[in-house]
Amino acid sequence: MNTAMNFLTVLFVFLLLAAPSLYGAAHDRRIDRQIREAQQAARRDAERPSRRVEFTTVA
Repeated sequence: MNTAMNFLTVLFVFLLLAAPSLYGAAHDRRIDRQIREAQQAARRDAERPSRRVEFTTVA
């Protein structure tokens, strides 16, 4: 029983110390994914020809 308690205590302390780092890493990955998607969308928009229509008026 004492060995199990020691193991759980060490595991709890490890998780307590590692949690902020793991949360930060997940946050950074999400930000990186959003930046990558925005860059790909901008690249697609730049490749697509503009559909600008010139309007003329008859005088």
